Amino acid sequence: MQANRSQLHSPSGTGGSENTSASQCVHTRLTEGSCLHSGDVHIQMNSVPKECAENPNSRNIRSGVHSCAHGCVHSRLRSHSHSEARQPVDTAIESGEHGSSSFSEFRYLFKWLQKSLPYILILGVKLVMQHITGISLGIGLLTTFMYANKSIVNQVFLRERSSKIQCAWLLVFLAGSSVLIYYTFHSQSLYYSLIFLNPTLDHLSFWEVLWTVGITDFILKFLFMGLKCLILLVPSFIMPFKSKGYWYMLLEELCQYYRTFVPIPVWFRYLISYGEFDNVTRWSLGILLALFYLILKFLDFFGHLKTFRQVLQIFFTRPSYGVAASKRQCADVDDICSICQAEFQKPILLICQHIFCEECITLLFNREKTCPLCRTVISDHINKWKDGATSSHLQIY
Repeated sequence: MQANRSQLHSPSGTGGSENTSASQCVHTRLTEGSCLHSGDVHIQMNSVPKECAENPNSRNIRSGVHSCAHGCVHSRLRSHSHSEARQPVDTAIESGEHGSSSFSEFRYLFKWLQKSLPYILILGVKLVMQHITGISLGIGLLTTFMYANKSIVNQVFLRERSSKIQCAWLLVFLAGSSVLIYYTFHSQSLYYSLIFLNPTLDHLSFWEVLWTVGITDFILKFLFMGLKCLILLVPSFIMPFKSKGYWYMLLEELCQYYRTFVPIPVWFRYLISYGEFDNVTRWSLGILLALFYLILKFLDFFGHLKTFRQVLQIFFTRPSYGVAASKRQCADVDDICSICQAEFQKPILLICQHIFCEECITLLFNREKTCPLCRTVISDHINKWKDGATSSHLQIY
């Protein structure tokens, strides 16, 4: 019985040892496979151990391991492909969240403005009531300038057909507006700024500086626009239209040149007054700011000086765009000017052999450089301001 029992247990012991060796083989292969990195596909083609090859049960276990390895490979490939497909979706979700957050911030800002609108209106009305005089005067000066500037340009464009009554009315209107402003604020002596003096103000604050400089700039514009009206009133037989254009250009350049330096005393006094305190640091800072302002104005001075010299050269040399055309040359083009579509008046033959009226071509070259027919360059520069216009730039510094 013992022998039989040993014989009966011997196969199972053999099978147990075989199963143990097979499990060790599987554990070895799984341990070797654990060295694989995520995303790598590695197929082991090495020869199996001898005990695993001789054991028939190990084949079944090996086939299971092989199928498990294949399953792991496929699962890794699927997980890798799913992760790659999930990346664009995550990016789109993140961009959507960013867009929604920015939209929510904009909506919050809009709600805040909507709630704060009544308070902003209250503060705005308070500021307007505090500075109602300055705002009303500024609007009046601006509308006066725009009306007078447009009227003068129209009268210059009409040339001999311009209305002398309209020009006289503009002259009286501009002069009356200037006198009325200075009479209304005579206690402040704002007219001192016209001759590089400081007005009689007790305390020169920032808003008072803007007030003084702004009114002075508009008054200077009105003054030079009045001089242009005087030129318009001069008869054509005394001063031809071409000569008037050069005078308009010279007056405008003089106006801009003068307006550049008028604000210097007012701003210099304001910057120096910052250092009137007992504090040495503030006094030194006021001096430095004033000196820096003067340096910038001198640089601006040299820039305007170059332009002014060019204008003076044009004014005194009076460059011609061509020579007088003969009657035969005018007859070749049927005695008709291509600009005004009328008979020639003082025809001029350009270097490109095209003929125009002297006044027509002079008016054209105020804003152009080339011939209107062949586009040949006739003038090297554009003669600005010869149409009687005034610069709308506000010189506040």
